[in-house]
Amino acid sequence: MFKIIRRKQLNDSVVLMDIDAPFIAKKADAGQFVIVRADEYSERIPLTIADFDREKGIVTIIFQTIGGSTMSLAALKEGEAIRDVVGPLGMATEYEPNIKKVAVIGGGVGCAIAYPQAKKLFNMGIDVQLIAGFRSKDIIILEDEMRAASTNLHVCTDDGSYGYHGFVTDKLKELIDAGAHFDEVIAIGPVPMMKFICKVTEPYNIKTIVSLNPIMIDGTGMCGGCRVRVGGEIKYACVDGPDFDGHKVDFNELVRRNSTYNEAEKQHVCRLMGGAANG
Repeated sequence: MFKIIRRKQLNDSVVLMDIDAPFIAKKADAGQFVIVRADEYSERIPLTIADFDREKGIVTIIFQTIGGSTMSLAALKEGEAIRDVVGPLGMATEYEPNIKKVAVIGGGVGCAIAYPQAKKLFNMGIDVQLIAGFRSKDIIILEDEMRAASTNLHVCTDDGSYGYHGFVTDKLKELIDAGAHFDEVIAIGPVPMMKFICKVTEPYNIKTIVSLNPIMIDGTGMCGGCRVRVGGEIKYACVDGPDFDGHKVDFNELVRRNSTYNEAEKQHVCRLMGGAANG
């Protein structure tokens, strides 16, 4: 059992939890994830480690409530405990040597994953331009944390209700065209966003790392559910990733695999929500 030290509602559907997990905190690094079960009846949920404190033995997770298991997790209060937290899993992010300037890009809840990347790079003395995209002002998360972990924070909203009016791809291209010489770009968010970030950076030959989120079950590479095609080869996101060279990822295949259960999900009646489940 893993005690919840702190619980914070970041917006209407996104929750942050600090968990007492000293053995995981001791080994965790940016880019890795954990698999959690709220209770013995919950499914296994892979969640990227949003932050960690080795001295205090705390691991931070951030998640969106979109289905039964995440609703069960979100229902837990400070002082209560999560049944299982397994990790750290996956490969920690590897950065190019001697990099000086990096664009870290997060989309929506993906900002919870972009934040630890930016924080690590910024603490290494690297110029971090953090681009965070949201649909609108009311769902923005971690703004103060991201600002403190970057040289410059560029908040973008699709509807123009806050910050830059436009997509993160537009802001990235604007910065590049204005003379920003990025040694590397790290993009984390919805698959279409990562795909189009790679299309922006490819003509400039800027190395671009993406964090992939295919269907994942066991987190050890045995089930094969998280397989992705990278550079024409089959990789498993839970053990070979989740970070990959975005210019080599077959995004079209990834989209098809991620939509495998769309029809089944539409037909499923969620007893917790009283209607068709969203995920």
